[in-house]
Amino acid sequence: MVGAVSKAGTPIKSTALVAVSIALTFVVAEQIARVLDGQPPFAMPLILGTPDLQAPPMPAVPLADGVSASWFHDRLPQLPNRRAPPAEWLQAMDDYRSKPVVQFQGGVLLPADMFKAWNSVFAGDLCQHSLLAHMPSRKVYLYDPSDGTQRPQYRYMPNATTPIGLVTNEIGWRGPPLRARKANTVRIVFIGASTTADSHDLPFSYPEMIDHWLREWAASKTLDLDVQALNAGREGVISTDIAEIVRTEVAPMRPDLVVYYEGANQFSLLAMTQGVGPASGKRSTLPLAERTWLSRLADYSSLARRVQSALNLVGERSSGKEAEKPPYTLEWPRSVSEADPDLADSSLPINLGTILHDLDDMRSVLREIDAELAVSSFKWLVKDGMVVDPLQGRNIWNMLNITYWPWRYRDMERLAAFQNRVFEKYAGEHHLPFIDVAHDMPFDPDLFSDAIHNTAAGVRVRAWVVFQRLVPIIEDRLKRGVWPKRASEEEWPTFKPRTLAMECK
Repeated sequence: MVGAVSKAGTPIKSTALVAVSIALTFVVAEQIARVLDGQPPFAMPLILGTPDLQAPPMPAVPLADGVSASWFHDRLPQLPNRRAPPAEWLQAMDDYRSKPVVQFQGGVLLPADMFKAWNSVFAGDLCQHSLLAHMPSRKVYLYDPSDGTQRPQYRYMPNATTPIGLVTNEIGWRGPPLRARKANTVRIVFIGASTTADSHDLPFSYPEMIDHWLREWAASKTLDLDVQALNAGREGVISTDIAEIVRTEVAPMRPDLVVYYEGANQFSLLAMTQGVGPASGKRSTLPLAERTWLSRLADYSSLARRVQSALNLVGERSSGKEAEKPPYTLEWPRSVSEADPDLADSSLPINLGTILHDLDDMRSVLREIDAELAVSSFKWLVKDGMVVDPLQGRNIWNMLNITYWPWRYRDMERLAAFQNRVFEKYAGEHHLPFIDVAHDMPFDPDLFSDAIHNTAAGVRVRAWVVFQRLVPIIEDRLKRGVWPKRASEEEWPTFKPRTLAMECK
């Protein structure tokens, strides 16, 4: 006898066993999927970005003097200022997840936007603002810019941990608490956009890893130095914003070196193309689809993510090859030499004229405080004829074929190389350190969450590449007696955000 029987004649115990078996099978399958996807076994919700699939191999760059290869695999200590996000923010995040994505003329409000302090001049009349009027929390945090300008449009909230995972210090920069400048301090500040801030859900940005390794290096050389690497980057900014950040936030910190890494937010071929233009600019890296029950479940389940990805693999996406693009003509400016560009030429493509002007502005500000600017080349994961894995590389494919539609891979590859050529020549003409990230960073899709942003493994690799190039710069300045400099008075650009409830009709 199997057991009791229901009125319908089905053995109750057998039904229960089947249900338990199905549940256990799902749990086991979910855990296997999480391991394959590099997700924590009990994370609820899952990591928002693309996590590590495996420990990355150390990039093939020469080790700087005094550096141990074993440091590459160091497990960084937990940030001492990481704490539980406020309950109000957790509720706002849950509310955001439960509602359909609202697309409008100003773009798309992203979850992180709810936890930023917005420039009050930029915000203006909130109820009339093309972007902020759509704030789902109906509450906006504001800061008043010291010079009354609209840039930068926002700052991260100070001393905060957001529901997405971003941890900030006393002045709203990503990373651990600040260390006061002393007589033995060498301070390096990294500036840029989202590829400097790095994905908020990752435990560390690349400057934080460099900070850890620089202290290891100083200890190995028995140097009485407090070498600091700080991160002033934030997503969505352009070079003009970055110049303002240098003026109002970085300069008061009295850095010794400022490292510029950016090359995507002004990367537009529109002025060079005839016959067709991009669909429309969006604030998000990728267009956000309407929320469905499956997409909501995918926030919590790796299995659901895989099902969702499989359902998206239709048409051109299924092969991982470049999508068919409409015909257009790429017209190179006649006065611009592609091999040896004149940096003063006003016809420089992809907004390089504006970028170089802003770099000049940064150099001028830093020169006044006896600080140096370093320029990095920028790594794009794009190559003519490249094919990506249609599942793991879906964000790479989407960015190259949707966000940057309709430009061909070969044209993007060509312009990315030209941009780096300009950056290198600019550094040479002004005797600035040049950090060739594009050359040293492996062309490996496993290191990229899309065509420009890195996975956790990729962030570690890029940090290691930059670290190897920074050590000789520091050694040279130490040898020449340039660093550490005499202790100078710093003025941390702290601010107290204010809260404004939105009561729009």
